[in-house]
Amino acid sequence: MDCSGEFIAFAVETGVLRFGEFKTKAGRQSPYFFNAGLFNDGDSLNRLSAFYARAIIDSKLPCDMLFGPAYKGIPLVAGAAIALAQKGRNLPYCFNRKEAKDHGEGGMLIGAPPAGRVLIVDDVISAGTSVRESVELIRAAGATPCGVVIALDRMERGQGELSAVQEVQRAYDMPVVAVATVDDLMAYLGGRAELAQNLRAIDLYRQQYGIKK
Repeated sequence: MDCSGEFIAFAVETGVLRFGEFKTKAGRQSPYFFNAGLFNDGDSLNRLSAFYARAIIDSKLPCDMLFGPAYKGIPLVAGAAIALAQKGRNLPYCFNRKEAKDHGEGGMLIGAPPAGRVLIVDDVISAGTSVRESVELIRAAGATPCGVVIALDRMERGQGELSAVQEVQRAYDMPVVAVATVDDLMAYLGGRAELAQNLRAIDLYRQQYGIKK
């Protein structure tokens, strides 16, 4: 099993990826739900961080540091930085506050000062709001956003024909790297007879909302 397949199996095993009926932010009834907030203990965060590190290294995307948008991106960026350092690639990282601090060190950012090419580390891209805010913060600090790495790309349309990921790629002219995609999810389900019902449901959902390949 490749990295993407291993990640899907891990997400199912931990209950982070669930099957059933779930309402998305867009008001759609989805047959699956991915909640990265459920990677909520030391072991699962450690394993998740290793997947992020592998995706970043495999992408060969040149970057000088990492940025995690508050709030879910904070443990993700710290974990990814640790996992990369363990693989011999030591990168500085920072994250933002939701509200500026007016005492102590002050400001909106915590960690290393943004510099050079900055890779944004997040869980998923839904409406692209956190990416937009991250890009603005990085540019305001005089650095250059160079890409985004996420855990799962749902590969479904936003308001138009493009997915949220494709909209980000077009709006900011930078790549989005996903640890896994819904294609990987379907490949995982296809090899398991006990999950065939979920595969059929996701296939029907993709026919209705999926992007054109």
